[in-house]
Amino acid sequence: MRFPLRRAFRPGLRTRLIAAFLLVAAVSAVTTAALTYQSARSAILKQAQDQAVEQFREQIATEYFALPTSTAALQNACRTLARAGKPHPWFVFAEYGTLRASSTSRPTSTVVTDALRRQTHANAHGSFQRVIQDGTPYLTIGMPVMFDRGAMDEQRSGIYLYAVMDLKTESITIEAMVSAAKNGALPALAVAVVPALLAARSVLRPVRDLRRAASSMGKGRLDTRIEVKGSDELADLAWTFNESAKELERSVEELQKAEARARRFASDVSHELRTPLAGMLAVTEVLDEDADGLDPDTARAVRLISAETGKLATLVEDLMEISRFDAKAAELNTDEVDVAEAIRKTLQSRHWQDRVVTRLPDGVRAMIDPRRFDIVIANLVGNALRHGSEPVTVRLRPARDDGPLVVEVADAGPGIDAAVLPHIFDRFFKADAARTRSAGSGLGLAITRENVRLHGGTVGAANGPEGGAVFTVELPTGLGAAAPAEAAR
Repeated sequence: MRFPLRRAFRPGLRTRLIAAFLLVAAVSAVTTAALTYQSARSAILKQAQDQAVEQFREQIATEYFALPTSTAALQNACRTLARAGKPHPWFVFAEYGTLRASSTSRPTSTVVTDALRRQTHANAHGSFQRVIQDGTPYLTIGMPVMFDRGAMDEQRSGIYLYAVMDLKTESITIEAMVSAAKNGALPALAVAVVPALLAARSVLRPVRDLRRAASSMGKGRLDTRIEVKGSDELADLAWTFNESAKELERSVEELQKAEARARRFASDVSHELRTPLAGMLAVTEVLDEDADGLDPDTARAVRLISAETGKLATLVEDLMEISRFDAKAAELNTDEVDVAEAIRKTLQSRHWQDRVVTRLPDGVRAMIDPRRFDIVIANLVGNALRHGSEPVTVRLRPARDDGPLVVEVADAGPGIDAAVLPHIFDRFFKADAARTRSAGSGLGLAITRENVRLHGGTVGAANGPEGGAVFTVELPTGLGAAAPAEAAR
């Protein structure tokens, strides 16, 4: 039960192709957007920081600092530098020994980190750092104030200036880019559905053609072919299918011709043997009558010839019958008969009435072919008597609610091996492969099945719950009326 359920919830090839196409498009869009965002973000931030660092350095170079200095002087310098801040306004903080001053009301800033101070103290050209505090991005710049002593000689003054500039504008620009990428992703995927449908259609059209062709061949139309278009793998598949179909059609035609020849041969041989066998049977009947007057060895030989001639005659008749079925020449000559009475006549004509237990309710009537029904009952009962054990029971169950009437033939033997059951109605099938001879022709059960099919019924074999083989025949009554209740007889 797992496989059908798993298959029921499995999406079709068309859905999977479109999903795969959209997945590739989505991954490509996301990857492109991520790379574009990363590059644009780096470019925006780099431009802002380069411009700010250069501007801060130039402003410091033009500012005059006198040593020793005071907190007030440092504060004035910080305010002057803060007013010249570009590209955005910045806050400037100054440190000189223990002195602290700024362009704000607070002398120090929590945004300026110790790491930036160490880098500023170590690098005469200054340092910068991007910091995020309370969700706001900042650019911090540290620059030492140098005294020019001429001849390319500069000396640290001991004054260190720090500029703090927020990057809200750049952050808003970057967020706008992200929003634009998100807003453009869904329309892009929606547009990608169109080429996905076209691609899926181009792939699925040959697959659908192949499915229809395979279904057509499964219904017996072996001349089905697929139109080959293009030169891709699907075209190769179509070409391979056509070649396979052509070879299969040729093989089937050869098999059908060989089968027809074999059937014709069996029919012709059987027909030709009927006349000489009729003469042989007449001779053996005469010899059987005089066998008691012959010496014992001659009598045994005469009886053996008579028995084998009877078996051969039965085999020829069975071959003729099966040939008529193969040639679709078998016909039904139906008549409304009493089914229980027909079964009794079959048993009486073969002197089996004392060996068979019958449970046949009276008044069960059906439209059947009496001759073919006689063959069905005779073959099943004869098979039970030969290969099973007595008592053999024939049970008739009337049809109910427009259902079929049922005839069961059961024996008290060991039953049928499970490996034999699927082949029990095959022609010439032997349950024991080492057994080369049997009392029957090996066609009795096959003829039984064909006769039952001709009536529109079914026949099956099984083992009874208490042992023994049970053959069940179900036949439509053809009357449209329910049969009377069963009465044991």
